[in-house]
Amino acid sequence: MKILIVKLSAIGDVIHTLPALNAIRAHYPFAHIAWLVEEAAADLVEGHRALDRVLISKRKTWIRGAVPRDAVSHVKKAALFLKRLRDTSYDMIFDFHGLLKSSLFVALARGKRKIGFGKGMEHMEYSHLFLNERISAVSMEHHALERQLMLLQAVGIRCDRIVYDVPIRDADRKAAESMLAAAGIPAGRPFVAVNPGAKWATKLWRPEHFAEAADRLVQRHSVAMVFTGSREDGIMVNKIRARMKAAATALAGKTTLKVLGAVYEKAACVLSTDTGPMHLAAAVGTPVVGLFGPTAPWRTGPYGKENGVVRAGTACSPCFKRECPFSETHPRAAMACMDGISVDAVVGVVEALMGKSER
Repeated sequence: MKILIVKLSAIGDVIHTLPALNAIRAHYPFAHIAWLVEEAAADLVEGHRALDRVLISKRKTWIRGAVPRDAVSHVKKAALFLKRLRDTSYDMIFDFHGLLKSSLFVALARGKRKIGFGKGMEHMEYSHLFLNERISAVSMEHHALERQLMLLQAVGIRCDRIVYDVPIRDADRKAAESMLAAAGIPAGRPFVAVNPGAKWATKLWRPEHFAEAADRLVQRHSVAMVFTGSREDGIMVNKIRARMKAAATALAGKTTLKVLGAVYEKAACVLSTDTGPMHLAAAVGTPVVGLFGPTAPWRTGPYGKENGVVRAGTACSPCFKRECPFSETHPRAAMACMDGISVDAVVGVVEALMGKSER
């Protein structure tokens, strides 16, 4: 049995598909399982014990390199990738991505059964046209992780328990320990990790709110504060640290995804906006507090009863928009879904989850 999983991106979406991977491996223990992923999220699946092969699409790199002098080199690399994609005839191909960019790869790959959700799912971009086995659409009000498992259940693959098994290595844990020690956080000292960035402006909480929440936690519990995120999030992190009274460590842009996961493993709690690292923290088993405004936590919140969500509960939430629809017509109401989240509420939920973590 040869199986190909197609889930290209993003970080949170790939993490939500890991339980499906483990369910497939449990159902077909001797199968050859491959995963097609884009390079930005490849770190989450490379080295996973349930996988035999990882195919990495560098689509964005190839597109950027199509014009400069090394265009020929990029074309050759893309052609080599397509050759690798087609060098195996798969018994089953699962399109967990469900977008046009994934469906093109599904169409190009050699497979007997090309399985995915049929017409009726939001944002599908006609990907169902490239499938030969279409599963009836399910409600988007199910959590994203559960929708992946519902796809498997429709073809007879059950999932008895949620297992991520993020492929964090000993070397990643040692790197995390070294980073924390260099910042004055020795092994055993409790700390709260904060991931304040997000690609959508509408998902952001104000820097002064993060600073006040962080200072309260330091004052009340003597915990260290560690800020994480991408290199681009460094600007936001610097704004928060500049407003804080207490000292804080900045690791934004300094970790791989695996090392970031190792940092989160050691945290007493992770406070985050709705973004990929929030799901990584939940996947490694650390209590997570997610801040939600324009998006729906029942669809994409930190999965698991041990995690918490804080919302302002405005009537317009969730709107699923990258730009606030009130920013021009009603400036005073703009971003109310995030600005309305109180520091008191956030600190209270973090403290509650920290208590569970200690027990």
